[in-house]
Amino acid sequence: MILIVDDDADIRDSLQDFFEDEGFAVSTAKDGVEALDRLGQQRPPCVVILDMLMPLLNGAQLYEKMQADPRLARVPVIVSTSDPSRAPSGVLIMKKPINLGRLLRVVRHHCPEGCTH
Repeated sequence: MILIVDDDADIRDSLQDFFEDEGFAVSTAKDGVEALDRLGQQRPPCVVILDMLMPLLNGAQLYEKMQADPRLARVPVIVSTSDPSRAPSGVLIMKKPINLGRLLRVVRHHCPEGCTH
């Protein structure tokens, strides 16, 4: 499963539709608080696509919480942002607007067959 975390509903919906069309199971969250809730209720995703600028709990704060949790620390994170300078070190950064072909290649690399429907 892929977890998409972005406060922009259009981006969330577009990415969800795109990855579901490619055969992936997808979960979404509108902010870091909702993402933490999702991460606590289900098995860890194969990858998280994370926006940096969000209300309540931003992407950097969510990433810190993930790194502090041994169950989530190994989950690959792809940061999608218009301001790469805000991204934590050690993550793959994809500047918005995202190149969907490149994003798909990266997700396929991180997501084994068990992450699809």
